[in-house]
Amino acid sequence: MFNTFDYHITSNLSFLKESKLLIAISGGLDSVILTHLCHELKLDISLAHCNFNLRGKESDDDEDFVLELAETLDLEVFIERFSTEEFAKDQKLSTQMAARDLRYNWFSKLAESLHFDYILTAHHADDNLETFLINLTRGTGLSGLTGIPEINDNIVRPLLSFSRQELEFYATKHNIKWREDSSNASDKYLRNKLRHHVIPVLKETNVNLLQNFKTTLDHLNDTSDIVEESLRAVAKRAIIDIDEHKMVLDVLPFKKANNPKAYLYEMFKDYGFTAWDDMVGLLEAQSGKQILSDRYRLVKDRAHLILTHRNTQEDEAHTECSRSALKDTFIIHTLEDKTQTPAGTLSFDEVDAVVGNQSRVVFVDKSKLKFPLSLRQWQEGDVFYPLGMKGKKKLSKYFKDEKLSLVDKEHVWLLISEEKMVWVIDRRADERFKVTESTTHILKITLSVSSSKVEYM
Repeated sequence: MFNTFDYHITSNLSFLKESKLLIAISGGLDSVILTHLCHELKLDISLAHCNFNLRGKESDDDEDFVLELAETLDLEVFIERFSTEEFAKDQKLSTQMAARDLRYNWFSKLAESLHFDYILTAHHADDNLETFLINLTRGTGLSGLTGIPEINDNIVRPLLSFSRQELEFYATKHNIKWREDSSNASDKYLRNKLRHHVIPVLKETNVNLLQNFKTTLDHLNDTSDIVEESLRAVAKRAIIDIDEHKMVLDVLPFKKANNPKAYLYEMFKDYGFTAWDDMVGLLEAQSGKQILSDRYRLVKDRAHLILTHRNTQEDEAHTECSRSALKDTFIIHTLEDKTQTPAGTLSFDEVDAVVGNQSRVVFVDKSKLKFPLSLRQWQEGDVFYPLGMKGKKKLSKYFKDEKLSLVDKEHVWLLISEEKMVWVIDRRADERFKVTESTTHILKITLSVSSSKVEYM
């Protein structure tokens, strides 16, 4: 096996020979064999072990085993102890998912702070088959059936082409000891059920199961590449705009596609949506129809779909801005400090002159303002006097003329002085507060927005 491993590294992962590597080691067969193989190859390796404190003395014995192995091989080792069950409860995660998050977050921090080039994990061919079957039972899409990637950013899995049987044979031949996790014997978890009861039957049916499975994965990955290329082409035609609030897409490229549902699934699955038939229905729905996931929503707006975050408006204001009894109205008491508001951070500065057109900035005649100012969202019936125009205009008519989407309108906030609109924030100032030749004190009002930009994944 060593010669095969050496050949695989040289042929496919040669960059590891010139890199500083961190091996994720549990003390189990897989990670112990990976450590011995890399050590035998004289790669530049260190070890990282997580003690999740889930199995009492057994967890501590695993830690001691890793420390002893590191000493025997003269390797640097890092140990981290976690309160996994407490973290799982706080984050509302399963114990398995909590341990996974803790593990990879710590590895990433170690790699960044100590300048490791790559993190090596010991996933092997049997792990890949188990993951495939788990995803298959959960109704995954194509991406869930392409297997565990050998290289994923700075995480590398050099043992994916080797079976557990090969690892056991190598360990026995070289008298290598390892730790057995007692929880692996339990059928509590789906992975263990598949490992104990399903995969042995499949291997009995076909002795070349793992090799045939690898061939299937290769075909599925090739197919996935074709799908990704097609999806990128549709996305390029569909995506019209992306800003800090939303992603706007034209529905027409989806309608023209041979299978709109498949394209919608591939494009939006990473945003947590699951109601795919309803999503297809959005293509023909009236404006205002929407579908929700835990963190996002997809809204139909005329000939567009708009993807936006949920619950992005309700940040608690503080400093000199306090919530009044009136819902969604914030009172600004002073100009002394920057004022945190749901629309962003408002800052007020007296200046000597109006300087050009600036984004998210308005200049007003300070003497015309009456304090306290208020900040609220727009309402039906609101009227203002648009800067540069004669007469008043309903905000709803202004929005229509400006072709604002439903989502755009949800993010419109108004700066008010004595029931008069000073600024439709980031859009249009009010004529009544403009700077004139007789103005003696010019106030510059600036809105700074911390972006939670919607990104195409």
